Amino acid sequence: MANITPLREAVASLVHDGDTVALEGFTHLIPHAAGHEIVRQGRRDLTLVRMTPDLIYDQLIGMGCAAKLIFSWGGNPGVGSLHRFRDAVEQGWPQRLAIEEHSHAGMANAYVAGASNLPFALLRGYTGSDLPKVNPNIRFVECPFTGEKLAAIPSVRPDVTVIHAQKADRRGNVLIWGILGVQKEAVLAAKRSIVTVEEIVDDLEAPPNACVLPSWALSAVCPVPGGAYPSYAQGYSERDNRFYKAWDPIARSRETFQAWMQRHVLDTDDFAGFRRVLAESMKETA
Repeated sequence: MANITPLREAVASLVHDGDTVALEGFTHLIPHAAGHEIVRQGRRDLTLVRMTPDLIYDQLIGMGCAAKLIFSWGGNPGVGSLHRFRDAVEQGWPQRLAIEEHSHAGMANAYVAGASNLPFALLRGYTGSDLPKVNPNIRFVECPFTGEKLAAIPSVRPDVTVIHAQKADRRGNVLIWGILGVQKEAVLAAKRSIVTVEEIVDDLEAPPNACVLPSWALSAVCPVPGGAYPSYAQGYSERDNRFYKAWDPIARSRETFQAWMQRHVLDTDDFAGFRRVLAESMKETA
């Protein structure tokens, strides 16, 4: 059953060094606040999982939290590369990062298999791709009924899944709407889960066929208004495209990146503090 708790306490009790951690969200509802709290608490040797790692993964990797990344695409959407990600892979800074690359379809099926308590996922895919040459976890099996050759990959079963959502009620049930990625499957596949939300309400007022994550499937629900910033939460906030553009020159230099993370994340107490300091620094550069 989910406990409604501050984010700092949830990360301290549920995210451990060496864990496999998935921070999922697609275009919106990206759990930046939770990622920052993982950085503040200095977690190390994490295996990070995400279909589309973007800025928060660049920050986690650059701050030395990650030992491995399982993913299907990585970049600063609409801008370019993730420079801290590239530096870790190409130069081993701040430490060597192992990578396991899949297709989007492969990652989605791996989460579904994990949520179904299956050891691996089967799909029609990877044929004609070079990914099987560099990823030994992509294998092929023969269908016992048709003889068809199918791709098989390990299921994704995170120790902890972290997502952001719009609402939770006081019993810990969570409502998500808008563009859905694999948040539901990632939560159900995980041993533990943390959900940051825009607000706690008395009644979710969920419409028919809504995506509601039940309290019994969650470990912690944490009220963090704006916790998806600079991505957006449909119905609550808009995407800050300026931040994505501004991140590119910040992340290109190791020194500039470290100074930015020190001021905006390590020297702040929580995500609200991060937003205040960010607003100050944006005024300075305006």
